[in-house]
Amino acid sequence: MASSSSNVVLAIFVLVIFSGVCSAQLSTNFYSKSCPNVFSAVKSVVKSAVSKERRMGASLVRLHFHDCFVNGCDGSILLDDTSSFRGEKTAGPNNNSVRGFEVVDKIKAKVEQVCPGVVSCADILAIAARDSVQILGGPEWKVKVGRRDSKTASFAAANSGVIPPPTSTLPQLINRFQARGLSAKDMVALSGAHTIGKARCLVFRDRIYNETNIDRSFAKERQENCPRRTGSGDNNLANLDVKTPNNFDNVYYKNLVQKKGLLHSDQILFNGDSTDSLVKKYSNNPNIFSSDFVIAMIKMGDIQPLTGSKGEIRKHCARPN
Repeated sequence: MASSSSNVVLAIFVLVIFSGVCSAQLSTNFYSKSCPNVFSAVKSVVKSAVSKERRMGASLVRLHFHDCFVNGCDGSILLDDTSSFRGEKTAGPNNNSVRGFEVVDKIKAKVEQVCPGVVSCADILAIAARDSVQILGGPEWKVKVGRRDSKTASFAAANSGVIPPPTSTLPQLINRFQARGLSAKDMVALSGAHTIGKARCLVFRDRIYNETNIDRSFAKERQENCPRRTGSGDNNLANLDVKTPNNFDNVYYKNLVQKKGLLHSDQILFNGDSTDSLVKKYSNNPNIFSSDFVIAMIKMGDIQPLTGSKGEIRKHCARPN
């Protein structure tokens, strides 16, 4: 009987230890001995890139998001096509849209100088996203690291609808985020990243000409640089946040309350439905928004990382070793 009890206790102890190892595979101090200067190395390159072009901060945040939503945060979005697979760069949500690859390459080169063969490209994306937010005036947080890089990428997976398009309905947005382990609250908080960055006429044309839940003067202003006819001015850009496009703040939500969301998927968050109260809360409380945004970013960074012996540490982010 005593032996049986001991076995049960041992089994529970092993289970607890095993669970602890699983949950602790990503940690904020993963590189504390192997590459203690990784964070300063990444930040120096991000700071330089964002000082040259403020929009780059938004682009780096978006790279991390689009990476994590397709088979987890594994750096797969950075891979070029090879003879054995077609990558994610030319998939619908990414083609002529995601950018910042050359900045990631510069970061990787800098990090390789400091500690070669140690830091993954997936971790670089997570760190660069945090740095971008902080440099543009947003919150700072400790980034969990320890991800490894995928050896392949999937055009089909990136094209499968896991990345919600700007035409999404509210239920579609909620479902896509829940499929990645993120709540409706996380989704609304993460949407606040649209307080920085730009969008192409192609993705907001229908909203500014055909939707009714839009401030008319705002729509007219946007129409000046986005002609109604498809194929005319498709790549013309407009700020996602009409008021403070280069500052990471809560003005995005204030815009939604005023019906000045640029994308359909922005304004749908404040359109007489379940997420209205959160939008109002964030529009009135920048500190609550910042806190919830950080929590959601950390959760997003935890999506299906490769750890331990899985994957690899790429020498160059655009190709497998």
